[in-house]
Formats: sequence, C-alpha cells, structure tokens
Amino acid sequence: MTLASQLLAQGATPATGKDVLARMRSTYAGDWFKTLTFRQTTTIRQRDGRDTVQTWYETLRITPDRGAQLRIDVAPLANGNATISTWDSTWVLRADTLAAMRAGGNPFVALIAGAYAQTVERTIVQLVPLGVDLAKLRSAEWQGHAVWIIGSSDPANTTSAQFWVEDKHLMVVRIILASTAGRPPLDVHLGALAPCGKGWLATRVEMFAAGARRQLEEYHDWQCDVPIDAQLFNPGAGKAAKHWAR
Repeated sequence: MTLASQLLAQGATPATGKDVLARMRSTYAGDWFKTLTFRQTTTIRQRDGRDTVQTWYETLRITPDRGAQLRIDVAPLANGNATISTWDSTWVLRADTLAAMRAGGNPFVALIAGAYAQTVERTIVQLVPLGVDLAKLRSAEWQGHAVWIIGSSDPANTTSAQFWVEDKHLMVVRIILASTAGRPPLDVHLGALAPCGKGWLATRVEMFAAGARRQLEEYHDWQCDVPIDAQLFNPGAGKAAKHWAR
C-alpha cells in the first residue's frame, strides 16, 4: 500500500507540505530518539577531481529549548577541531577553543531529526532558510517507493528547494537545496535506512551538484538514546567536554 492510499484510507490525504510534516510528527510523537552518535567516513571530491577521505565523529541531541543540535568533530579528536550547529547558527572550534560564530546553521537538522520530535510549527520556522514552498506538493515514485515531494508541483522541476518523503517510514530520502550565488543546486540523497531506537536513520548520504557527486557520507557504529555530555554543545567548554569517542 502506497503512502497515498494509506492516507486515503485514514481520510487524511495531505494537501500541503504542512500536512506531510504533521504525519511525520504524529507517527513518531514521543518515540523519536533524543540523542544520536556515530562515526562517519566522509569522501570529499576536490576541485582537481581527487577524493579526500576524512573521519568525522557526529553527536546529535534534541532538547525542548534548543531543538536539534549537531556537533561534528573531525579526526583526530586530539586536534579539537569541530563545529556545533543548530538550524540557524554555527560555532567553529579550533584546538578546543571557540574560533568563530556565524549566522546560518546546518540546513538538514530540522528534516533528519527535528521534524519527528518537535511541533510542526517549530519545524516550519526552521525550514524558512531552505526556501521550500510548503504549499506545493505532488506524489511520485522514486527508488521503488512512493514519495511525497514538498516544494514542487511540477514533475519537470528538479532545481527548486524541495524535500522528498518516502511512504514506508515517512523518512526524508532526498533534499534539493536551491542554487545560490551562481552555484548549481545541491541534490542530497539519503539512503540505507536503518532502525535507530524507535526511529530511523539514513546511514548513507550522497551530495550531487551539476550531476557529479561532491560528497559521500557513510555512517558506522550509530547509537541512539545514549548518554552524552551536555558540555559537548557548549562552545566555551573546551577540553572539559567529555567526548564519547575519546
């Protein structure tokens, strides 16, 4: 049964992207994981065509006051190089010391985590920087799954800001970030879904621009709802923050 037929059977066929967000939220209300840790192999395509492979250690938490926060530490951990991001802000750490703070956060935290654990209204606010038009909605099939496409009502439109939600787990499986400053759109594919707590996690993420893969992220050793030191999200904590991977 496709997502469309499931919703029809329940008398709740979505008319807008807000309706899909409401379905995502209600499906996991109270059950979605609140913390997440994993090791990531990150393959970055350089301008000269060569690949650089890095290891990142990622820590995510969701709290009532701050929503979803993501910390990314780049190996080796002893160097103390990391970023801490919310949906609208980023803190840069160098040698375990706050080096910069800038407006503009991680564009994915609301869709990969926050949408399942917070109110729909809060998620809508956090999606504003992405420029997704929630009034536009269509259904399609992608990689063997029925999907809702939020942000586009035209099948020929693959460049405007939009996100795709598959039918089985109501997980986001594709995000297209609209072009900025003359750059092509960033087309993000999220796959290899794996159970994590009572939720799900896309454990393979590919980012494409102008038809070429620019970055590949492969997750390993993920754990959900495990204790983490809250100081990891305090940009001023320095070495006092206890990292789970040390």
